[in-house]
Amino acid sequence: MKEEKVETNDVCRISNGDKLENEQGEEGASSDGIDLQRPSKRIKQGNDANANANPIDGTTLDKNVEASNTADTSLDITDTAATSEQDPRDILSPTLQSQKETIQKSYSTAEPYPYAQIFDMFDPDFLNAVKDEIKTQTTVSFKESDLFRVYQSIDLANLDPQSLQAKTLKNVMRLRQLLYSQELRTFMEEVTGLAPGTLTNQIDCACNCHAPGCHLLCHDDVIGTRKISYIIYLTEPDWKPEEGGALELYNPQLDDDDSDSNSTAVTKSLPIPVKRAWPVFNSMAFFVVTPGSSFHAVQEVLGDRPRLSLQGWFHAKDPPPNMELATLQQLKSKKDSSLRTTSPSKKVEAAEEDNTNTADTLDEFTEEDREYLKRYIQPEFLSEEGMKEIQERFENDSSAQLKNFLKPTWVPKLQPSKSFVYDESYYSSGVTKEWTLQGPAHKQRYLKYKHDDSASDDTLVVGSLLNHVKVNVFESDAMKKYLGFVTALGNPTGINSSEIRQFRPGLDYTVAHHGLLVDESVLDATMCFVHDENDGSDAWESGDVGGFECYIEAEDSDTQSSSGPADEYSEDDDTELLSVSASNNTLSLVYRDPGTMRFVKYIGSSAPSGRFDICMEYSVVSEDDDEAEEEEAAEEEEDADSST
Repeated sequence: MKEEKVETNDVCRISNGDKLENEQGEEGASSDGIDLQRPSKRIKQGNDANANANPIDGTTLDKNVEASNTADTSLDITDTAATSEQDPRDILSPTLQSQKETIQKSYSTAEPYPYAQIFDMFDPDFLNAVKDEIKTQTTVSFKESDLFRVYQSIDLANLDPQSLQAKTLKNVMRLRQLLYSQELRTFMEEVTGLAPGTLTNQIDCACNCHAPGCHLLCHDDVIGTRKISYIIYLTEPDWKPEEGGALELYNPQLDDDDSDSNSTAVTKSLPIPVKRAWPVFNSMAFFVVTPGSSFHAVQEVLGDRPRLSLQGWFHAKDPPPNMELATLQQLKSKKDSSLRTTSPSKKVEAAEEDNTNTADTLDEFTEEDREYLKRYIQPEFLSEEGMKEIQERFENDSSAQLKNFLKPTWVPKLQPSKSFVYDESYYSSGVTKEWTLQGPAHKQRYLKYKHDDSASDDTLVVGSLLNHVKVNVFESDAMKKYLGFVTALGNPTGINSSEIRQFRPGLDYTVAHHGLLVDESVLDATMCFVHDENDGSDAWESGDVGGFECYIEAEDSDTQSSSGPADEYSEDDDTELLSVSASNNTLSLVYRDPGTMRFVKYIGSSAPSGRFDICMEYSVVSEDDDEAEEEEAAEEEEDADSST
């Protein structure tokens, strides 16, 4: 994870509406060559990250790894000592108690699950003083992972009331005293319908600054003993919906294995928010954390002003029931392997059933294969010299990126992104009969192309053009033999999956999860297309707009913590291995072993375009299998020698 400390006021210039000045991306160096492209490290999964991959016009692959671990941010509060002798309840709105019945009703009748937002909760002058203290007296750390991008400031739970910093944050400490008070816990139990005494004196609270482009993807907040999630908004009073940053609420999200044939359930579980709560200054949104139900996200901040908030959880004594339904547990489960990608075309399936395109039946790469592929692939990648150069790169790094791989005829002409109105209809933009929305939202959201076999190929249409390339290039025997040579892995033994995907700016992503893990090593071949003219290439390479594909090492399930960190933006122990920037007409080849996951980072609304790709997964003979075969051959040779 990339973590950098900067002054909070420099990032959160909220009062005057200045743009973010201190947000920095980590850029990789570009290189020249045959249009091979090399990755460097940018980002860590689950909850942390930063690494990236650069265009290789021939040969460069550099790897830099950054990782840091944060401690559990929760704290059992047994002492409500504060820096002020004033009653902390004085900072609450005097009408709060009289609103209790209205809040209870609003909470219990809300959809898609019980939640409420209390407006004008605090004295506005006091809350402005809290905001000013945070902006002028604290620093923020930049954090990014597959799930989020954020600047995080002070952790109130671990702030020593006697520290020098606490003495400069008198109003913040008064707010903390209120949050940790028995009176507020009782009030929260009453309005949410929890039994008296449910909430303990363990409370988490941290300040988060969502600068332009920052976001938090869909999840349910279920970790350990969290019971009520809350957000206190410190935005500007004139914050507008078009600036984004809304709290998005989702219906329960079903995996393919859970949906069965219930079309109503499938429709309700679409990866689209059904309600949005706006970040109104001096309001508090809250809900009871429920496994498999309390799905929510923070919409990307779209305007120029950062979204400042205090966010945390009230805890119970015990974890909630049905923990197996929690987002974190689902991400750690391998049962949903159906979400890896879709099956190859019927043409490939039929050929594999007849054993006509397995590694044993394929010959070595021939001149005839070369001539066939020359219809589609640039000649420099098919020359003996070029193929050997790719092979050398792949043998050294277990990956290679081939830029300007296809001839221009087979490259879709993508247009720059346009400005959109981010209303409810935006979430369904681009959805057609051919391009279908993929979920569940806590694992992925993108459009998948489904070709109509009864229709004629229209290569002027992006989906049809990419399908033609997928079937005639990446599913062809000639391409398998080509890949077998340039990777030195031997001819692929089959195609596990193939898919044409579209990732829309401001919407789409995939998240790393254990359902992506394979039982045996595979070869990933991802053909990427983006608009990268003018300054677009720099934007993609910087990683600031997302869209890069990242490979990470999965944490051993035996060592995973059952409680997890208390921080919304915490780090897992997964280690980033490789990150490949989105690059137009670039083929990425990666040897992925059983302990590796991958994801495509959320594409920001400021990205030059959407990302289209052809995503292939080939089965190959693993290195362990090769070693076993060599050992077996050696034993047979020894037996033969001894018998003579």
